[in-house]
Amino acid sequence: MRLDRASCGATALAFALLVAAGTTAAALPREIARVFLNTGVPLNAVAIVVQDVSNHRPLFTQQPERPYNPASVMKLVTTFAALELLGPEFHWTTAAYLDGALDAGVLHGNLLLKGGGDPKLTLERWQAFMAMLRDKGLSIVEGDLVLDRTFFAPVAHDPAAFDGEPRKPYNVGPDALLVNFKSVRFGFAPGAADDAVMTVEPSLRTVAVGAPPKLAAGPCGDWRTTIGALFLDQGARAEVTFGGRYPAACGEREWWVSLLDHPTYVHAMFETYFGAAGGRFAGRWRDGVVPARAAPFATLDSPPLWDVVRDINKLSNNIMARQLFLTLATARAPPPATIERATETVVAWAARRNLRMPELVLDNGSGLSRRERISAGSLARLLLAANASPVREEFASSLSVAAMDGTLQRRFLNGSVAGQALLKTGTLDGVRALAGYVINEDGRRFAVVAIVNHANAAQTQGALDYLVQWVYHNGASWQPMR
Repeated sequence: MRLDRASCGATALAFALLVAAGTTAAALPREIARVFLNTGVPLNAVAIVVQDVSNHRPLFTQQPERPYNPASVMKLVTTFAALELLGPEFHWTTAAYLDGALDAGVLHGNLLLKGGGDPKLTLERWQAFMAMLRDKGLSIVEGDLVLDRTFFAPVAHDPAAFDGEPRKPYNVGPDALLVNFKSVRFGFAPGAADDAVMTVEPSLRTVAVGAPPKLAAGPCGDWRTTIGALFLDQGARAEVTFGGRYPAACGEREWWVSLLDHPTYVHAMFETYFGAAGGRFAGRWRDGVVPARAAPFATLDSPPLWDVVRDINKLSNNIMARQLFLTLATARAPPPATIERATETVVAWAARRNLRMPELVLDNGSGLSRRERISAGSLARLLLAANASPVREEFASSLSVAAMDGTLQRRFLNGSVAGQALLKTGTLDGVRALAGYVINEDGRRFAVVAIVNHANAAQTQGALDYLVQWVYHNGASWQPMR
């Protein structure tokens, strides 16, 4: 990170004043303090803890116990608690029940689907479930589709409340029958004629899609604005049109969009993919409850929790994190799961583990929240506990690897720390954060936590990366000034 002469002078003065004032910033190595100050962010907006996992005391800290918004770094709390409380091999189950007689492949009654909160019921797994129903002899459903979504209590959710982007898949609310993240993928590519080539997956009867956008010359730029997309979503039906142009220079692009309400989406997905598997269904959907002693006709298990946790942390998947957070409530009490019970479960788990987190504020467990709070010190204590836990490997392997995968795939590309840092990142407007482990060339492991809450937080990514690289190179030899 290059500093011009004027900014160096200003930074040095600010740093000298902080040291003279006796603030906790004096505990930071000078070069780390300087790179943060040079971003225009004061050190009182920064929290840092660096600690060798084999030592009892941190190497250095900056405001370690002050509550901060951690953004997606909060997923570390949710996933570590889940691995310990539910177990790495835990799985969710989606089940189908017959409400009527099955005669020669014809169900003379309704088909009931009971959701178990599966966070990863993707399109491919849904297709496999539909094929399973057919393989078990179900060809025609004469009645309706009855959806049992009572594993989760109803959650009031406004997808526009967080950032005014209700169509973004990360704003999808949790649901016991979450299928394919309640989203539709629109693919675009240049065509041989004047129109772009457009693909839609899944193609649902309740989502009417207009003609593809026209091709255009010029740079790609903000292509999502250029194509002039208009989404009219009434919950039970949606219409999508593209009245603009798609720049040929964009090549192939895709856009995931959340459409319809949860039960309508599930109904449409059943109608489409049961039909694609060779089945026949023309009924409606309605909510209901599976009788307590009913035997399932077919069940679909999710991937194991350790696999789901990898997606949550490496890809920073918010809706999967919310599904997992609600599921934690069932470790303490039977369904329906609520946010309040999930919060109580995490707090009680932390207390039993002697993980001191007095400032912890949980909202949905994903970090996609303006309310959630935790301190850098609490996160460091969590990282140390995870490093000594029986689920150590499952937890650590869920973190993004510097320069290799997840949210770190394009970071640290030119540094020796590539492959040597396992981190969870967090990003919101006014928030930048990271937490995880840095392993130096001698194999020593350091827990590193850094959180920035400031209007200029976006300017601090380079400083955060510098901190990680500094720990890799200097953590083992650094001695605080006396």
